[in-house]
Amino acid sequence: MSLEIDEIDRRLLAELQRDGTLSVDQLSERVSLSRNACWRRVKRLEEDGVITGRVALVDADKLGLGLSVFILVRTSNHDPDWLQKFRAAVSGFPEITGVYRMSGDLDYVLRARVADVKAYDRLYQRLIAKVALSDVSASFVMEEIKETTVVPVELR
Repeated sequence: MSLEIDEIDRRLLAELQRDGTLSVDQLSERVSLSRNACWRRVKRLEEDGVITGRVALVDADKLGLGLSVFILVRTSNHDPDWLQKFRAAVSGFPEITGVYRMSGDLDYVLRARVADVKAYDRLYQRLIAKVALSDVSASFVMEEIKETTVVPVELR
């Protein structure tokens, strides 16, 4: 099923990604649309699953979670039972903010937010206690040059 996303929808999405707290009146003014037409379009984008939620972005440093870690995982087990156990394990750790099954040499890449290296080690110990992994390594982010939640919506 292909969704009809026009230029106005794209402008709405761009504005909402910049500031999800905009009122319908503010949003309609920014995209030059009537209040009712704007509300209907946003509602349709939500119903169609294009807009999947609205969140507050939090400064991890201010919460004492200043270390961003990429955890690189290889496994020799690829059966459905192992995968179910792995999914349950990583889903149960609030420190793990992203989990990606990869092509190539790595099987999975996990992203985590922790206070420091000791906190990462505690996460690592808890993870390997829950699921068997062949090889785990971690890379610690030294500098975040760009990080965004914005999905590019402009036409190219």
